Amino acid sequence: MKSLYLMRHAKSSWENGHIPDFDRPLNDRGLKNAPFMGSVISKLIKTPQIVISSPAKRAITTAEIISEFLHFDPKKIIQDERIYHAVVSDIMRIIYSINDDIDSIMLFGHNPTFTLLSNYLSDKHIENLPTSGFVHIDFNLNSWKEIEGNTGKLILFEYPKKYLNN
Repeated sequence: MKSLYLMRHAKSSWENGHIPDFDRPLNDRGLKNAPFMGSVISKLIKTPQIVISSPAKRAITTAEIISEFLHFDPKKIIQDERIYHAVVSDIMRIIYSINDDIDSIMLFGHNPTFTLLSNYLSDKHIENLPTSGFVHIDFNLNSWKEIEGNTGKLILFEYPKKYLNN
């Protein structure tokens, strides 16, 4: 059994139009929602064995916050630049590269790719993975390389507005 956890970065700031997209920080809502979702997720899943994040500031900040709640050492987060501006096939290459001794991975990244990836891999369609949104997909497979379209079962789809009015 393989478990894939996908999380879109928390809400980022557009206040300063001079900051490059890559360097945009989380805004106040993102800084509130990320720890909230960390608390929610920590009660629902086991600690992932590997965490991989886009190196964009908003993604890696979200990954660090969530990792603390999951008791995953933030210093062990792998930053993979392929996730920034990725298409589904780029993320699939990352998934295929995971050693089969690993049974759970968590990826932090961006839309529209993470919504498209969830819909490609799982048995259920989601309209949109919102900021701070989380998806858990299980695969009844022994190898990451066996994963393909519609081979996964959507276990969880969690997001802040499910719990909060913001």
